[in-house]
Amino acid sequence: MSFLPTSYDFWGVLASVLIAAVASHVTLDLARRVRRPERLVALAWWFGGSLVMGTGIWSMHFVGMLAFSLPISLGYTHGLTAASFAAAVATSGVALGIASLGRLSLARIAGGALVMGLGICAMHYMGMAALDMAPGIVWNMGWVAVSALIAVVASGVALWLFFWLRGFHGVRGYAYQAGAAVVMGVAISGMHYSGMAAASFPWDTVCLSVGALGGTGLSIVVGVACALLLLLTLALSALDARMQRKTARLSSSLQEANAQLQSANDELHRRAFSDALTGLPNRLLFEDRLAHALLRHERAVESISPRKAEKIGVLFIDLDGFKPVNDMFGHAAGDAVLKEAAGRLQQLARGSDTVARVGGDEFLLLVEDAGSVADCMTLAGRVVQALSQPFDVAGRNLQIACSIGVVVYPDQGERDKLVANADAAMYAAKRNGGNSCALFESHMDLSAGEQLGLLSDLRQAVARGQMVLHYQPKIDGERGQIHGVEALLRWQHPERGMVEPEKFIPLAERFGLINQLGSWVIDEACRQMQCWADQGLRMRVSINLSVHQLREPDLVRRIEQALQRNFIPPSQLLCEITESVAMEDIKATQRTFDDLARVGVYLSIDDFGTGYSSLSYLRQLPARQLKIDRSFVQDLEQSNDARAVVDAVIRLSHALGLRVVAEGVETAGQNDILLQMGCDELQGYHFARPMSAQALQALAQAGPAASGVAHGGRMPLEFSDSVLGQD
Repeated sequence: MSFLPTSYDFWGVLASVLIAAVASHVTLDLARRVRRPERLVALAWWFGGSLVMGTGIWSMHFVGMLAFSLPISLGYTHGLTAASFAAAVATSGVALGIASLGRLSLARIAGGALVMGLGICAMHYMGMAALDMAPGIVWNMGWVAVSALIAVVASGVALWLFFWLRGFHGVRGYAYQAGAAVVMGVAISGMHYSGMAAASFPWDTVCLSVGALGGTGLSIVVGVACALLLLLTLALSALDARMQRKTARLSSSLQEANAQLQSANDELHRRAFSDALTGLPNRLLFEDRLAHALLRHERAVESISPRKAEKIGVLFIDLDGFKPVNDMFGHAAGDAVLKEAAGRLQQLARGSDTVARVGGDEFLLLVEDAGSVADCMTLAGRVVQALSQPFDVAGRNLQIACSIGVVVYPDQGERDKLVANADAAMYAAKRNGGNSCALFESHMDLSAGEQLGLLSDLRQAVARGQMVLHYQPKIDGERGQIHGVEALLRWQHPERGMVEPEKFIPLAERFGLINQLGSWVIDEACRQMQCWADQGLRMRVSINLSVHQLREPDLVRRIEQALQRNFIPPSQLLCEITESVAMEDIKATQRTFDDLARVGVYLSIDDFGTGYSSLSYLRQLPARQLKIDRSFVQDLEQSNDARAVVDAVIRLSHALGLRVVAEGVETAGQNDILLQMGCDELQGYHFARPMSAQALQALAQAGPAASGVAHGGRMPLEFSDSVLGQD
């Protein structure tokens, strides 16, 4: 039998192969999109992807068919052409459905390849059948089998590539995807043209569908439309991938931020309830655990269970001889002793007990299920023995001791006074010589009750207007005139009278009230300076800052606001800080001093000689003044060593540009010695006792003739011209 000769348009074939490659690339990209955790999004990509992928495959087939030509005119029926398109879309749906699965088993790849191969064959041969030929097409079954085999193998390879490419991203992933797309495009084209090779057309055949679909123009339209659709889909896929990456980065950033926030919250929680130096619970956590222990005890008492409610023990532990360790060997040695003491206490405590550090050298031990009073006293004895053992610090054997107060609930005291009662018992042990323990007794409750009452009143003292400032003059050593004053806090209690600072300041520091008092002192001192200024008295006032205030982040801002609010020049305010506090954290102190100096506030080192006595360290601070401790001044007339020390300090201070103030001057002999040494300012009872603001104002108005009796001193006083505003 003779057959018509066949031919192909080169550009049409090339276009079909390019469409196949582009369609494969888009298909591989779509395979990534359909595997999304959002079900609706994944379903939308599957549906749209099946349509686009099917269109691409079918377009390749249709453009290839249009590139085929015979000596006779050809056309394609509408119905079978549409059916071949539907078969391509359905096959694509199966492919993308398998690509959306979590893993690819051998059974899935075999079954999927077979179904997809049959779908591709159906698309191709239905498209061929759209050529309504008479007589019909003669098929070479060998080539038909080859085309079917290529379709199945190509489908299996495509499914494998879907899953294999998941492991690659970035430039490498795109390179592999492009290479795989070329391979798939060639395979699809090979299947198509193998199937075309299987068809032969008898010599006398005619095309009955010549008036249907066909022509070069249609081929161009289909190819261009398909290419645009594929490129648009690829662009949308790339945009989606970019959005996914951005979302992933945002999600990762959010998770990282959440992790950092959680870490910060954990750290804040740890800092809020633990001691920074020893890592032990602090007072807040101790009180919380004590409250829970008391609740459990109450429930056990009220329970009908035969189990007896166990006692609760509280041990208040204070280290004896710790301050000399700090003074002689420095705070680093003191910190090492505290950490070692904390470790020894933890070794003695049980897992259910709580060891807490509640002060500089004070610890609390909460003993649940304490047994008996004798058991608690035995434990206290073991603590005394453990802490009396030498501490090895930097090659030195340091010896300290401890005093312990013991309270057992419900035997001693009320539940709300357990810590206070243990504190009172500890002081009883200390009064007995220390290095011992004492069980709380009822007669000790008087001091504990007095302390609690004083604390309760102290909490309301500022609000009730009971706090006042007294002012002690500072005398210029060269002129003998009042050069400024130091503000000293006093508590005018309605029942107890004038309460000395030695009684309430330690209480305020211990129970967290010192910052409130310090803030009041700053505001009141600035207010009083303004009142004096209105009366023509420009008085420089010095105030004392505690270590607790230095730790406040807004200290400098509050001082600056108080000065501005009262229209006071910053140079009129002098902030004093003790040497031991300054040296406790030299970096933090320097930051605060630098900020205060930037504002214009003058700075002074107080009580010099009681701590490190290190001018080499203190010169790092922007201080203007140094105050010699009263203990050296008191011995000036009797001790050559005291005179040598004070003289050396004055000379070195002047060499560093610091003014020197001597406090505690009480005799004319001390005054004369200090003046001979060149001390810049003097302060003490020899000149005047602390007085109220009104008394100081009256002293200024009285003039140079003011008698010593008027101000409690032993010699007449007069104010410098700078104070009186006459300079």
